[in-house]
Amino acid sequence: MRLHSIVAGVLVAGVLAQPLPAQEKDKPMPETATLYSFTMNSIDGKPVPLSSYKGNVLLIVNVASFCGYTPQYEDIETIYERYKEKGFRVLAFPANNFGNQEPGTDQEIKEFCRLKYDVSFDVFSKINVKGPDQHPLYRYITTESPVRGEVKWNFQKYLVDRNGTIVAMFPTKVKPMDEEFIEKLESLLAQKP
Repeated sequence: MRLHSIVAGVLVAGVLAQPLPAQEKDKPMPETATLYSFTMNSIDGKPVPLSSYKGNVLLIVNVASFCGYTPQYEDIETIYERYKEKGFRVLAFPANNFGNQEPGTDQEIKEFCRLKYDVSFDVFSKINVKGPDQHPLYRYITTESPVRGEVKWNFQKYLVDRNGTIVAMFPTKVKPMDEEFIEKLESLLAQKP
C-alpha cells in the first residue's frame, strides 16, 4: 500500500512538473496571414512549415476516426496516389470537435490511419477546428481566407491552388471521388504557379 502511494506521488509530481501547452486560442495569428504563414506539428510532433508545400495543389481536410464519413480516408488516399506525381498534397487535421468522434491521442490516430486505411499522405497533430480554442490556421481559413465560413462537420474539404490561395470548399457529403471535386482538383493541377 505504501509503495502504491509513493508511486502515485511520483507520477503526480511528474505530471505537475510538465509544462502546460499553450491554449490554441492564445496562439497569435500572423499580422498578414497567408496559408504559408503557419507551421503545424506533424502527427509525430515535428514542426512542418506550410510554406514547404509551395507550388503544390493542396487538400486541407479535418478528419475523425469514428465518424460515418471516416471511410472517406480511402478515397482521399486514392486521389492522393493518383495525383501526387502532378504536385498534389493532402494535409489532414484530426479534430474532436464533432460528436467526440476523434477522442484518441496522436499516436492512436496515426496507428488507426496506418492499419485501417494505409494512409500515406500527411496527417498532422490533433487540433480544434472550431470553438473558443480554434487553432489559428482554421481561424485564418474560416475568417480570413477567400473561402470563409465555419467548419460544419468532419471531412470538410478545402482545395488550395499552387499559389497558396484557398479557392474552394466542399462540404462533408461531397466525396473526394465525386465528379465536382475531381473536376476542380484537375483544373487546379493544370494551372502553373
